[in-house]
Amino acid sequence: MRLIILDRDGVINEDSDDYIKSVDEWIPVPGSIEAIARLYQNDYRIVVASNQSGIARGLFNMDALNRIHNRMIDAVTQKGGGIEAVFFCPHSPEQQCHCRKPRTGLFEEIADRLKVNLSTAYAVGDSLRDLEAARAVHARPALVRTGKGARTIAEGRGIADVPIFDDLAAFANALLEDRF
Repeated sequence: MRLIILDRDGVINEDSDDYIKSVDEWIPVPGSIEAIARLYQNDYRIVVASNQSGIARGLFNMDALNRIHNRMIDAVTQKGGGIEAVFFCPHSPEQQCHCRKPRTGLFEEIADRLKVNLSTAYAVGDSLRDLEAARAVHARPALVRTGKGARTIAEGRGIADVPIFDDLAAFANALLEDRF
């Protein structure tokens, strides 16, 4: 079973320090939708694992989040791909929940629901917390330069031995061409 866990903001769509609060603010990173479709068409299962503290902060509600996720899923489907599930943490950092990355709750839920061992899964993110969560469950972390990726690289913490890609399309190309 080949599984890829994707962070959302900064990996699939453009990120914003002001949060992605509506469908209108959800703008795919160029090539990301096609990359997901290519991975799916090559027998990878795709899931999304995303911190969404804007809910706890009152910036948007579950209905808005569902509309954003439906737009994302529809965009991928239109390109011939699929996203099996979207897992998200609605809590703020102050709530100290188990599901907010870098904690492992989202990843544990993925493993439990999909009945998979995460040690062979790739986890693609743009921040240190994505890498830390992946490592904690023995998944294979990968970093993209999009979103907060350039900032993560500049800080230099926690990125040793992590493959770095320009974007999700570059990750997909490397994986499908067996270059890492």
